[in-house]
Amino acid sequence: AKVLALGTGKTDDNGKKIAFEVKKGDKVLISKYGGTEVKVDGKELKILNSDDILAIVG
Repeated sequence: AKVLALGTGKTDDNGKKIAFEVKKGDKVLISKYGGTEVKVDGKELKILNSDDILAIVG
């Protein structure tokens, strides 16, 4: 899968933003059953939590 966009991210217990490990354009392996499938402009997409990303492959 290819990362198309990122949300606002998580915050730690002190309110500090936690940096994303992925960036827009990265290719990632994702959990088979993770995320929510949506259709946008005729394209099937998945909205995922960072926990559903198993590895960055490129």
